[in-house]
Formats: sequence, structure tokens, C-alpha cells
Amino acid sequence: MTVTLFVPRDSTSLALGAEAVARALMVEAERRGQSIQVVRNGSRGMFWLEPLVEVATPEGRLAFGPVSAADVPGLFDAGFLNGGEHRLGLGPTEEIPYLKSQERLTFARVGRTDPLSLDDYLANDGYRGLRRALNLSGASIVGEVAESGLRGRGGAAFPTGIKWQTVLETRADRKYVVCNADEGDSGTFSDRMVMEGDPFLLIEGMTIAGLAVGAAEGLIYVRSEYPHAARALSQAIAVAEGSGYLGHDILGSGKSFRLAVRKAAGAYICGEETALLESLEGKRGIVRAKPPLPAIHGLFGRPTIVNNVISLASVPVILDRGAGFYRDYGIGRSRGSLAFQLAGNIRRGGLVEKAFGLTLRELLYDFGGGAASGRPIRAVQVGGPLGAYLSEAEFDTPLDYEAFAAIGGMLGHGGIVVFDDTVDMAHQARFAMEFCAIESCGKCTPCRIGSIRGVEVIDRIVAGSDRPAQVPLLRELCDVMQSGSLCAMGGLTPGPVLSALDRFPEDFGPKSALFPAGRGV
Repeated sequence: MTVTLFVPRDSTSLALGAEAVARALMVEAERRGQSIQVVRNGSRGMFWLEPLVEVATPEGRLAFGPVSAADVPGLFDAGFLNGGEHRLGLGPTEEIPYLKSQERLTFARVGRTDPLSLDDYLANDGYRGLRRALNLSGASIVGEVAESGLRGRGGAAFPTGIKWQTVLETRADRKYVVCNADEGDSGTFSDRMVMEGDPFLLIEGMTIAGLAVGAAEGLIYVRSEYPHAARALSQAIAVAEGSGYLGHDILGSGKSFRLAVRKAAGAYICGEETALLESLEGKRGIVRAKPPLPAIHGLFGRPTIVNNVISLASVPVILDRGAGFYRDYGIGRSRGSLAFQLAGNIRRGGLVEKAFGLTLRELLYDFGGGAASGRPIRAVQVGGPLGAYLSEAEFDTPLDYEAFAAIGGMLGHGGIVVFDDTVDMAHQARFAMEFCAIESCGKCTPCRIGSIRGVEVIDRIVAGSDRPAQVPLLRELCDVMQSGSLCAMGGLTPGPVLSALDRFPEDFGPKSALFPAGRGV
């Protein structure tokens, strides 16, 4: 009897030796005369256990990890193909607490299927949302998305339905759907995991978006550092076209939608939607002034949906299960789920998809297991390099857009970078300004010059050069950047700087020299 094994092809797994493990499994099985089939699936998102090997049994999959090529002979000796016990055995995959405690809506298939098998995708509820959408008007599709409460899974968290409605109502001879897959925030990898682990999901979501607003063409702007994702998407697009799910006359409906992958320019600023559009048009990635909005005057001057991967990948389940199903997850105005990504100094780094509403503390300790160093967690940056640094006093804040806005933070793309009590927060504040200086497109003065001056001022503060005068100067500079920058690059950079100053003043020198009485924490 042939036993099916699952070994991830996810980039993180490959970096940790998954390719060598897959080869070792096949070589060892052949040497022993045992019949196996190795399926290259996506990662389950438990990166501290990668490479994770799963064995298919009649009762479900059994997990072993982290497995190295050197562990393979011992696994066979233990009879792992028949459920034999081994020190790397983790029991049934679905019962691993980290995974079992999640609500996987967008990531329901990631890690369970062969990413490039259309049969696998269809057998696991794939393309059911598209089939329903083909029988609805564009206005009905947009209404379903709006009713679900889906908001953009990026920095602004703008209601997706409103953006789509604007594109739908704008008259034009051509419209576009653009996927922002230029995932550049620190500590983020959910977009990559979808593209590598369930590419048909993104293709389906974009096709539905095209049907909703009357767009016949879509482009996926993929981060240049994601070659595996770009390759998986291109292969999946070819399969979808060959099977009638893309291209002319989708599933005999008379409706058409074409899709192509474009390699990003390698600049962080091209994650900003208007700079991204400039790059797609073959120009230098520089931010456009708004208005006009891309929904009205976007790619090549036509109405354009610009959403990121997770936003578009959330659409198929909404069309399949209905707006009410999706809206029932979450709290307040934060509906559905978000793929939180744990990175930095964390014991169990990886992806956690949960409904909005759990606290940051629950995520850090119940899922993440605390700092990898074993030391206390001192600071957490949520929302990428432009997100605020939060202290332990704020760890009980619910993961909710409005709750985070109330404390001066943002959820952004769901990236969470953890620091223990050895971190120097003055250094982190300087990093934020330096990052902006390097990645600024240079179009507006507050961002281009302000970030450079910000680095210089922080250096003077740290050096002890006239701190009482330099700290107010830094705050004034941050105010100018927030108020005068053309886009979020310069406008949000002061967030991490000010949060470090306010929450960790001791790292910038004697508190009495920096703040008047009552200021600081």
C-alpha cells in the first residue's frame, strides 16, 4: 500500500531544509522497498516545527517535526508510516494546540492541499464563491462584500465594499483589478503563504472582483524577493485558464477575466497604491497626489481596484458562505478574521488566523509562548515598520482596528515583531527614521528631508548633546512629517518614533532631562 506524505514547499520550509527532507524520504523509502507518495503542500504556519512532515492515515494526518534529512532513517526505523512513535512525533496535526485554536477562514486550505492541484482546490470548496458570483449582478457582489464588513487588510483598513462600489459606479471603457502583493512590512509573510500555499484562492478572489466591477483584466504585483510565489501564481494561472476558470467565457458564462503576474520594483514605497500603479505603468515608483483616487483614475487612468492579497483572498469565502457567515466573526467594526504573523524574539513564530477580538497578550503568550530568549517581552511593534511600539501595559488591548487606534497604534497587515528586555528603544526609533530616509520616494520635502534630520536629532539625543532642546525639536519635526507628507510613508514614520519616546523615555537619557513632570509613560 502506498502511503502519502506531505512535505511543505513554502519558502520558510525550504530555507529550513524541506527540499533535503523530501529527497531523503524518497531515497530511504526506495532503499527499504516501501511505497510512498510525497505531496509538496504549503506550510501550516508553525514555523518553529518546520520542516513539518505529515503522514496520511485513515484517521487523519500525523505530524512529525522539525525534521532534518538526518532524522529520516530513524523515522523509518520507528515505523512512522504506520503510526509508530518517534521523539519528533506531534500526534494528529489538527490537534496541535497552536493550530486547533485558530479560526482559519482565509487559510482553510493552506497546508492541507497541493497548491497547484486544481482537483485538490475543487475538492476543498474551491471556486464555489466564483460559481455563485457568476449568477449575480456586479452590484449584488459588491453588496455582499460590503455587508460582510470586510476592510482592507493593510494599513488604512478602508471598507472594501466602498472601494469596489466606487469602481463599479465610475463609467469607463476599461477597468482593472490590481493586487498589491508587494509584501514589505517587517515580520509579515501571510501574503506569501497564500500565494505559495493556495494560489487558486487569490485567483478566484480577483476574478470575483473583476466580475463585481466590470473589469476584464487583473495584475498581481508580486514582491521581487518572492520568486517561489511568482512561479506558483504563474503556474496556477495557466491551470485555471486551461480549465475554463480564467480567460474568455469563464465556465461558459460569457464573462471574461484575464490575469497576469508582474514583478515588483524592489522598493518599499511601491507598496503604496499610487506608487505601485506608477511602477506597473513602467515609471519610477513615486507617490501620486490624491485626489483623484485610484478607484476613479487608477492604472493607465482607468478605474482600478487596488487591494492586497489577504483582502482579495477573503472574498471567495464571503461569496461562498454568505456575508452573514463572515460578519459573525470579530468584534465592533472589525469583522471576520486576520492572519496575525508572529516574528522577532518569539518562541513559536508563525501565522495565527483568528477572529478580531483576542488580546495582544493572548497572541504573544498563548500562541507565541513568550520570548524565544526566555526573558520578559518589553516591546512589540504591530503593523510593520511604521507601526507604534507598544509596552507591556498595553498587551491586554483587543486586536481590533478601533481599539488600536485609540492607543495610537495600528494593526496594519497583522505583522507583529517582538523584542525582549534587552532592546534599545532609542535605537529602534532611529531605525524608523533611517528606514524612511532610505525608502522614501523623495517626492515631498517632509518625508525626504524630515527623515534625514530625524536620524541626526536622535543621534544627538543619544549622544547627550543638549537633550532638553533636542527632544522638543524631534517632536516638532514629527508633527511636520505627520501633517505635511504626501503619503503614509512620511506621515506614519513618526508613529514608532513618538511611541518609543513616550513609552520608553529611559532609553533616551535621564527622564528628568527629557520630559516635564507627568510626561513619559
